[in-house]
Amino acid sequence: MEKESLLSQDFGYNFYVASRLITQAYREPLEVIGLTYPQYLVMLALWEEDGQMVSRIGDKLQLDSGTLTPLLKRLESLNLVKRERSEDDERKVVIQLTYPGKTLQNKAQSIPEKVQDKMEKWPDRDRSRLKSLMGKLIDDYSNQ
Repeated sequence: MEKESLLSQDFGYNFYVASRLITQAYREPLEVIGLTYPQYLVMLALWEEDGQMVSRIGDKLQLDSGTLTPLLKRLESLNLVKRERSEDDERKVVIQLTYPGKTLQNKAQSIPEKVQDKMEKWPDRDRSRLKSLMGKLIDDYSNQ
């Protein structure tokens, strides 16, 4: 009987590898629109609801400000977003989409489908179940 490797025994290993593979699947379609995967996630959050505070985006993406701030600065340098101090509380920063940031959404609409196509070997029910289980895992760990 073959001994299980230390890597395969590690609970987080499969999540780590799967995360890298999914991120890799996004790389090519995102290169076409000039975004990295983390930048794309920020843009998705803003396309869903423009004019969010940095803290809210961080909560949605589970990113701390040390990780999120450089992402936002890069998106601002690409003229996709603008950062503005809140009029109510200047300690708070609101992120607004620029016109180019808004129009980029049209170019990005086909990305989820392109990534799904790379998982064509997986039946829809398996993809749906995996997504549901990952959502449950995230919810359970986020609320600890």
